[in-house]
Amino acid sequence: MIRWLFAIIGGALLGGVVHLVSVLVLPRVATLDAYSRLAPITRLNAVTALPAAEPGKAPMPFMDPAFASAACRYDLSNGPIKLTVPVSQAYTSVSFYTRNDVAYYAINDRSAGRRVIELDLMTAAQHAELPEDEEVTAADRLIIDSPTTTGLILLKALAAEPGLMPQAQASLAAANCRVQTDTPQAKR
Repeated sequence: MIRWLFAIIGGALLGGVVHLVSVLVLPRVATLDAYSRLAPITRLNAVTALPAAEPGKAPMPFMDPAFASAACRYDLSNGPIKLTVPVSQAYTSVSFYTRNDVAYYAINDRSAGRRVIELDLMTAAQHAELPEDEEVTAADRLIIDSPTTTGLILLKALAAEPGLMPQAQASLAAANCRVQTDTPQAKR
């Protein structure tokens, strides 16, 4: 009876270890991650509209057809990124992912509190190089520190009704994701 108990406990522990290792390793060895899927259809440091989600033709799994979607593949090695996204009539969200599909920040139009979501994306080293400015507060400027130099920014705008999809797509088409040519003013 004791042998069976040890065998069951050992099997459960081995199964748990195998499961944990596979869950942690799989995102790093997967060849069709989000970044790889979007690389052929998007430009670097620019907002690119994604095709509409249709059965069997969606560029990403589980895309909602009620949302217009766009992506910006970024590379911070040439400097910080300035992102501006006009909010749509219904709902707009912006999500940030590392090269290995780890989500590290998200913001929507409700939390931005403005008609335009505007922020600076940079590495921690680039953020540390910013000069201090006492007159500029964190409320004046949103700075996001990226854990990696490359990654994805996904933009989504809700079309509350099918007839409002062109308006949601136009909102994302007006978005801008570009390397900053001027140096940012202040550290938050």
